[in-house]
Amino acid sequence: MSSYATQTSTDVNKSETTSLIAASKVNGTSVYNRQGESLGSIHDVMLNKRSGQISYAVMSFGGFLGLGEKYHPVPWNKLTYDEQYAGYVIDLDKRRLEGAPAYAASDTPDWANGTYGGTIDRYYDGITTI
Repeated sequence: MSSYATQTSTDVNKSETTSLIAASKVNGTSVYNRQGESLGSIHDVMLNKRSGQISYAVMSFGGFLGLGEKYHPVPWNKLTYDEQYAGYVIDLDKRRLEGAPAYAASDTPDWANGTYGGTIDRYYDGITTI
């Protein structure tokens, strides 16, 4: 029996390679801008059910002790993992993030109709990857 077959799901969740990471490890990872300022952290990821690719990282931003916190979906392809920060980097300043599409923890955006995702994509269209 191979060692892979004897791994538990807990082992897989802890696994990370140079190109793969468990989604559970992505949640909570910090996000920075090019200037090294902390913009927040990854709260969740939205997966495309058909392609299996990550479409959006939902960033947690603002608030204090969970109050006033907002969630900002960011197109996944705008984030780059940077080992120096042990987090993701995006070419975005805090002011632009504050004006980005967002929702409160008590809200649920309408992902189903495609309009919401289009709004996010258009907002971040001018952002280049690092």
